[in-house]
Amino acid sequence: MTMERISTHQFWSLGAAVLMGGSFILLANFVTVASGRDSWMVILPTFVMAIPYGLMVLSLSSQYPNTNLLQISEKLFGKWIGKIIGILYILVCGYYSGLSLGAIGLTYEQSIMPLTPRWVFNLGGLLIAFYIVNSGIETFARFSEVIFPVIIISQILNIGLAIPRIEQGELLPFLSDGLKPLFWGALRVIQFPMEYILFLAGLLTFLPNGKQEQAQMKTGVWRAVFMVGILETLIVLIQILVFGPEETNRLAFGILTLGKMVELSKTISGVESMFMGVWLGALIIKSCAFIFMTTWGIETVFNVKGFKWRLAVSAVALGIALWFTEGATLTAELFFVENKLMFPFAFVWIPFLWGFSLWKMRANFN
Repeated sequence: MTMERISTHQFWSLGAAVLMGGSFILLANFVTVASGRDSWMVILPTFVMAIPYGLMVLSLSSQYPNTNLLQISEKLFGKWIGKIIGILYILVCGYYSGLSLGAIGLTYEQSIMPLTPRWVFNLGGLLIAFYIVNSGIETFARFSEVIFPVIIISQILNIGLAIPRIEQGELLPFLSDGLKPLFWGALRVIQFPMEYILFLAGLLTFLPNGKQEQAQMKTGVWRAVFMVGILETLIVLIQILVFGPEETNRLAFGILTLGKMVELSKTISGVESMFMGVWLGALIIKSCAFIFMTTWGIETVFNVKGFKWRLAVSAVALGIALWFTEGATLTAELFFVENKLMFPFAFVWIPFLWGFSLWKMRANFN
C-alpha cells in the first residue's frame, strides 16, 4: 500500500464532499415520494446515522493502525471470510462507480444540454476522475478542498435567492399522515450516509495515527455530517416551500428549476447552467470516490496495484456507464444498488466487525 497521508482537515472536507456527492440534485424528489410535505424532517436525523458508524470505523483504526477495514476483517474473521467481504466490496463499489459515472451524463442530458450525446459527459467525467485517481489520494483531497466550498456557496446562493418565491402554507399541517411516512422517507435517504462509511472503510490506510489526530478526525465526522445534513435539509425544505410537495415530487431536477427562476437583475436570470457547472465537481467527486474504493479493494484482496489496474477499473466503469442507454433504467439501477446492496452491506458489516473486535479484545484481556 502507498504511504500517502492526508491531513485531518482534508479528512473532514473530503468526507463531507463524498457524503454530499450529487445527492442534493435528486434528493427532494426521492424523499417526497415517501414522506410528502414532511420529508424535510427526515434528512438530518438520517444523516446523523453516519456519526456512530464513523466513530466505530475510527475506533477500529486506532486499534489496527495503517490498515483498512478489509484487512481488519481478514485479521478478525479469518482469511477466507475476509476475502469474501473484500470481493463483495470490490463488486459493489466497482459496479456503482460505473453507475455514478453514468449519472453525470444522465444529469446533464436531462437538464441543461439535452442535445449533447450522453457519452460525451461520461467520457469527460471519466478522464477527470482517472487523472485524479492516478495522481493519488492527496490530489483527491486537495481537489475536494478547493471544490467543496464552491459547491456549498453555490447551494446557499440558490437557496437564498429562491426565498422571495416561497409560498405560504406549503408546510402545513405538520405530520398530517403520522410518523410512518417519515420512516419510509428515511429509507430513501439512508444510503448516502452508508456510502460515506464504505468510503471511510478504505480510506483508513491514509489517515494519521496520533491520538490528537484521532480526536480531530472524530470531530471531523461530526462536522461533515451536520454540515451536509443541515444543507441537504434546507435544499429539500426550500423546494417544498416554493413548489409544494406534489410539484417537488414531480420535478426530477427541482434544485435546477429553482436556478431557472432566479433573477439576479433585469438582465441576468436563469443561472441554472452556472450552478450546474459548479455541481459537476460534486458528481466527479462521487465517481472518483468509488473508483478509489474499487482499487483499494483490489489492492487489499488480490495484492495487485499499479497504473494498469487503475486503468482497467476506469475502463470497466466507463463500460457500465455506456451500457445503460435509458435514463429510467439507470436511475432504477442506482436506487437498487444504493438501497438493496450498499445500505445493508455497510449497515451490518461495520457494527458486526466493531462488536467482534471489542469482544475479542475483552476475551484476550480476561
